[in-house]
Amino acid sequence: MNALIAPARASDIAELRQLYYAVYGPHYPTALGTDPAAMARLIQDPHSLWLVARCPDTGALAASAAVHGEPGSGIGRLEGLAVHPDHRSGGLAARLTEALCAGTLDAGRLDSVYATVRTVSAGPQRAVARNGFRPLGILPNAVDLSSRESLALYARHRPGVLERRFPVPEVPAPLLPLLRTVERGLGVRYDGTRAVAPAPVTGDGAAEHLEMIEAPAFVRRRFRERFPDAGGWFYPLHTPNALLTPEDGRFEVYAYLNRTGRYCSLVAAHPDPAAAAGYLEPVTRALTRAGAGYVEALVPLSHHAALSAFLAQGFVAGALYPAMRREGDGFHDYVVLSRSTERIDFRDVVVEPALQPYLDCYSSAWASTYLPTLEVAS
Repeated sequence: MNALIAPARASDIAELRQLYYAVYGPHYPTALGTDPAAMARLIQDPHSLWLVARCPDTGALAASAAVHGEPGSGIGRLEGLAVHPDHRSGGLAARLTEALCAGTLDAGRLDSVYATVRTVSAGPQRAVARNGFRPLGILPNAVDLSSRESLALYARHRPGVLERRFPVPEVPAPLLPLLRTVERGLGVRYDGTRAVAPAPVTGDGAAEHLEMIEAPAFVRRRFRERFPDAGGWFYPLHTPNALLTPEDGRFEVYAYLNRTGRYCSLVAAHPDPAAAAGYLEPVTRALTRAGAGYVEALVPLSHHAALSAFLAQGFVAGALYPAMRREGDGFHDYVVLSRSTERIDFRDVVVEPALQPYLDCYSSAWASTYLPTLEVAS
């Protein structure tokens, strides 16, 4: 179909909500397709781009997708890619994705765009892969739609960005297989990076009692006071809505909790990640009680102590995002670590050949973390 592609308008919101309901049913966990106020803000956001496709004959809405950006980060998230069931297999998803990349990456507005892609079928993976997105890893149990689903992380970089990555001298040894997988998949090199034993985690916070504050406006204000810019340990395009802190307030952990999708992203810690490194167990336990069956964190590959702390508390590295955050003329790599309190089941996961090595790598890392080592007695 020779659909007409144009920027979304505020007058499209009612029809867009109908489109997302037709594609995802009542379980779509993001505001983009369900919250009219949030949709209006994204349409009007000068750092984002939302495109829709309409039938040339009837003008009916056939597909939609957006790249959500934010000031200063250089990163965009491809989200809300939806094609009406009556118009699938016509290449609309690929056309929309390419138009979005042309308007953001090719135009120099962004350094990279990432997408979290469903693995219930190969179609979504193929749609982004045809437009230059490459797999970066697997996010097991990442979201609860009609059931708990795993997602794949894909990204596309602006030309020249991957060549400007800062070198990392050492990483905890459990991360080495993931680095080798990324080398084979993306062609980037970690020749100068050596694997060393994880750093010891000081302090025993397993029994620490944490208070959890869910007051989104207050948490946002306090977060912006603590972190006036996006430097350091951060999670782009995620605004925290929950704050966890001990009674004496010696550290604060900021999180984005999505109760609909039953997942959580750890955004930042104050005064620094090390302050909360020994308390990941009570943090995860508190978030689990709040309904998060999946907790993830995005940690700089160069932050050896923070990576070691997450690995020590049962988090498993499932993805690596090379050249994610810009600093001056260079870019930092980040690792996605996650922990699920629910049973991980890959039997219904469908992956393309390019993604399969990441699934194998995660499975091996999970087994090394959670399965006992058998010893043979002589």
